[in-house]
Amino acid sequence: MVKKVGVAILGLGVVGGGTYQTLVKHREFYKQTQNVDVTVESVLVRSGKRVKELGIPEELVAKTIEEVVANPAVDIVVETIGGCGVAKEYILAALNEGKSVVTANKELICKYSHELERVAKRNSCGLYYEASCVGGVPIIRTLLDGVQANRITEMMGIINGTTNYILTKMTQEGAEYDEVLKEAQRLGYAEADPTADVEGHDATYKLSILASMAFHTKVPYTKIFREGISEVGRKDIQFGKELGYTLKLLAIAKNTEKGIEVRVHPTFVRDRHPLAAVNDSYNAVFLRGDAVGDVMLYGRGAGAFPTASAVVSDVIFAATHADVKYSTFKNTANADPNVNFISDFESAYYIRLFVDDKAGTLTKITGIFARYGISIVVVDQKGRADPTATGDAARVPLVVITHKTRENSIKKAVAKINETDLAIVRSVIRVEDQ
Repeated sequence: MVKKVGVAILGLGVVGGGTYQTLVKHREFYKQTQNVDVTVESVLVRSGKRVKELGIPEELVAKTIEEVVANPAVDIVVETIGGCGVAKEYILAALNEGKSVVTANKELICKYSHELERVAKRNSCGLYYEASCVGGVPIIRTLLDGVQANRITEMMGIINGTTNYILTKMTQEGAEYDEVLKEAQRLGYAEADPTADVEGHDATYKLSILASMAFHTKVPYTKIFREGISEVGRKDIQFGKELGYTLKLLAIAKNTEKGIEVRVHPTFVRDRHPLAAVNDSYNAVFLRGDAVGDVMLYGRGAGAFPTASAVVSDVIFAATHADVKYSTFKNTANADPNVNFISDFESAYYIRLFVDDKAGTLTKITGIFARYGISIVVVDQKGRADPTATGDAARVPLVVITHKTRENSIKKAVAKINETDLAIVRSVIRVEDQ
C-alpha cells in the first residue's frame, strides 16, 4: 500500500518555489519508485503573487503558523524562509506539534541545531537539513549513511557558489574583483549586499555543520578561522597561475592527533588537484577517510531546483524511515571542552611583496623568514626596476612560496618585513600543496 504523506511549505522564494514545483511534478514518480504519495497540503507565504505564479490552489494558503501546524493532513513541515528569526519560531512550533521538519537554513542549523534537536527528540520527530549545505550535492547523506565506516581525517571543499563564480571569472578573464562582483550581482549570483558570501560567513556556517558531522563532535562556527575574497587581486591570481596554482575559497577541516583545525579562506591549490577544475557556481567537497581513501562529491551548490532536490530528498527520507536519527555527537551550544582546536595551524604560503630592486635586499628578506623558521620553496622576482628610479618606482613584485610553516610564524615575519624599508607585503595566501 502506498503511504500518504502531507507536506507544508513555509516560504515560496527560490527554494520554496522549486520545492513546490518538484513535489507536484514528480508526485506519480515518487509513488512508483518510493511507494509514497507526497502531497502539498499547506503553504505559508507573505506574497499572494507567488501563489498565483506557481498556480497554488487558494485553499492551501495558510494565514498563520498555528493554522499550518494544527492541520492534521500535514506530516512534514518544510522551512525555506531563511534567517534565525521567524524561521526558528516556526520550526519550533512544528516540532512541538510532533511534525518532522526539513530545512535549507544553514545559519539556523549552524547556530541553533542543539535547541531544535532537543525539541525534536522530546517530540519523537525528525529534523533534516541536507539542503543547508552545498545545494544539490548530497554531502550530509554521504556523511550519515555513506562513509560512516570511516574515521574522516580531512575535508576540503568549495562550498559557496558566489565566490567560486567570482574567482573563476577573475582567473579566466583576468578581471578585477570589483568588476566581477558587479557582474555577479547583475546576473543574480551575488546579493545586493554580498558580505555573507564574499567574506566567508556562508561557507563558515556550512563548514561548522559538516565538520561536526564528519568528526562526531561539535565544531562551533566561532572556532573557524575566516577570511574572505574581497582583498584578492588579479595579480595574485595571475602569478599563481604562472606557478601552477589555481585560487579558490576553500573550507578546510582536519582532524589530527593534535586537535581539530577548521578554516575558510582563499587558497591556492595545484592545478592538478580535482578542486582546481571546479568552476563557476559549482561546488565540490573532497573527503579523506581512513578506509575509503579519497572521495569527491561535485554538483550545483545553489539554485531553485538543485536545492529543491536536496529538500525533497529529505522529505522522502523522512516519509520512508520510521526510525529517526539524531546527531552522532553531544549537540550543545559550545564545543566539548576536551577537544583541542588548533588556531596556529600549518600551511604553505604564497607571499607577494613589493621590494627594492637592489643588491642585498633578497638576502635580508630571506634572513627575516629564516629567523622565524620559515623555509622557502620558490622565489620569483617579476621584472626589473629602472636603475635611475626612486621611491615606489624603484620597487618590483617578488613572489615567495614557502614550505609548510605555522600561521603565527608567517604573521610575525610579515610584520617584521613591513617594519623595514626593504619591502611591503601586499598579500598572503595559504597554499594546499597536495
